[in-house]
Amino acid sequence: MKTVLVRLLKRIIGGVIMILVVASFTFFLVRMMPGNPIEAKYEQLIMSGYTPDQAMSAVRVMYGFIPKQPLFQQFVTYLWQILHLNLGQSISYEGTPVMKIILGAAPWTIILVLTGTLASFVVGVLAGVIAAIRRNKVSGNLITVSGSLLHGIPQFVMGLFLAYVFTTIWAVFPYGAPYDASLTPGFNWPYIGSLAWHAILPVATYALSSYGGWLLTMKSSVISVLGDDFILAAEVRGIKPSIRMRYIAQNAMLPLFTILALSIGFMFGGSIFIEDIFDYPGLGNMLTNAISYKDYPLMSGAFLLITVAIIAANIATDFLYSIVDPRIRR
Repeated sequence: MKTVLVRLLKRIIGGVIMILVVASFTFFLVRMMPGNPIEAKYEQLIMSGYTPDQAMSAVRVMYGFIPKQPLFQQFVTYLWQILHLNLGQSISYEGTPVMKIILGAAPWTIILVLTGTLASFVVGVLAGVIAAIRRNKVSGNLITVSGSLLHGIPQFVMGLFLAYVFTTIWAVFPYGAPYDASLTPGFNWPYIGSLAWHAILPVATYALSSYGGWLLTMKSSVISVLGDDFILAAEVRGIKPSIRMRYIAQNAMLPLFTILALSIGFMFGGSIFIEDIFDYPGLGNMLTNAISYKDYPLMSGAFLLITVAIIAANIATDFLYSIVDPRIRR
């Protein structure tokens, strides 16, 4: 146990260093983009009669830093703010703290993508097991073909297709909002039901676009496990097929466990197209708006969040994998 904790501590330290490196890279990358809305605001204040000092002070109050400040000094200020969990103030949201915007958008993305990912994982794993066991039969081949077809369709194409079919051709589901605007948000059944009803198409887009990957990966893993010595020994000893199937599934799911944890980390950045299609107020939509308005603080905060989520998922996967698989501990 002590060895595991030491390894976990090393991973955490390495993760913090990686976060700082990515944050530094992101800081300079977003500021190399053409156009600078902060300087444009500064010049607009000058044109409206402000003195340079007054304009700098006003921009400093609105956005948290001076546009004419040397880049290296801005970078030092940025790192200092990150260490104090201060991601600055947004440009496109008129000086609203970036952390407040991210915390407001994150629950929408987490609920949406987590539901779609887990649904596709469960269905894909079960279908992958069936496809592997019945790989020489028509039913197994049909399941594999369904996974291959869905795996080749990009998320935004799947989203556009579902939106067109079920909101235009057949107006079955609502479109363009996370819930009915006539309802009062809160812990009440009409509001919760409206949330679930509006989330069906975005969740289905995530699930269908991810289903094929889980199916094909699980099928390949099961086929690989079927040839292991312990399965052959179990067959020779006459162990019941249901028990053998449990052993096969447990060992075949180990590689998918890692992929699942990492995919949950990547979900913070993988929602851009789907949230844009369905006008969902999550992190993906927020990041799209930040890029459109060249909102440097919000872009940096969003990229930093994605980085932290992926690194945290990686560390958690490494730690939990050693618990799931005793061979790793030894």
